[in-house]
Amino acid sequence: MSAAPKSRLGRGLGGLIAAAKPATPAPSTPPPDSGAAAKPSSPPAVAAPGYQEIPVHVIEPSPYQARREITPEQLGELAESIRSEGLLQPIVVRRQGEKFELIAGERRWRAFQLLRIKVIPARVVDASDASSAALGLIENLQREGLNPIEEAHGYASLIRDFDLTQESAAERVGKGRASVANALRLLNLEQDLQAYVAKNMLSVGHAKVLLGIGDAGHRTLLGRRIIEEGLSVRVAEKLAQNVKLAAGPTPARTAVAKPGISAKDASTVSGIEKKLTSHLGARVAVLHTPKKGRIVIEYRGNDDLQRLLEKLGIEA
Repeated sequence: MSAAPKSRLGRGLGGLIAAAKPATPAPSTPPPDSGAAAKPSSPPAVAAPGYQEIPVHVIEPSPYQARREITPEQLGELAESIRSEGLLQPIVVRRQGEKFELIAGERRWRAFQLLRIKVIPARVVDASDASSAALGLIENLQREGLNPIEEAHGYASLIRDFDLTQESAAERVGKGRASVANALRLLNLEQDLQAYVAKNMLSVGHAKVLLGIGDAGHRTLLGRRIIEEGLSVRVAEKLAQNVKLAAGPTPARTAVAKPGISAKDASTVSGIEKKLTSHLGARVAVLHTPKKGRIVIEYRGNDDLQRLLEKLGIEA
């Protein structure tokens, strides 16, 4: 006897939807202009038992949506899939006055708009704000793959908007507390570094290395170097250690100093950084080892670059 197929919703999402109380079905609203001229570009999806068809135009996106970006390419691919294969999984909504608010399935809803299909199969449930937010986050995590920064913002929203602890937020989405805590740490990165992580230009492993550097400017400079040179996490760890040593020894660092750069050298490098920063009027990082090193000068825009070149006596 073959095993029963596993639910595609996942344990967390399926459990929360099952626990949500189904709402009273809304009266069926025929789509406007139901004549031949208004026939949709693909056969309309048929609502499964327990679901109902809702006009697309009375549905609104969730204010708790964790996904920050839906690319036109992704939306176009999904629309073509729905056109050829139909809608495999209805959306989930809750009633909000005369309209409905999305809980799960924003990309599918937008794809229906793109295809100009008038109604969409949906399950209508009664859910609190917190349950709605958790459902949406789980749906994205389990089905649509949030990037690490979107995931972190989703956890932060649950904690901030519903006064949850990290542990209770983790329980809501079926994650370990450590996983949630590590994700939230990513939001301590500068905005440009967060953008690199979101675009997969920096891995989560790289981000953890950068979070170990106390100075924001040094973090940013090393992050850019990782991208430009395609550095591995292991190499980035070594460079981060050099940056931390160059920033000046602390009693703790002196006690566990690693070979490669002495406390005297570290103090000298730190002094050089300060002098160069003062002389150039720009943030400077000196990445030094006994055998080789690198001086990185940060600038902002073309005008600032031109100013630095003039300061260095270089004609552009």
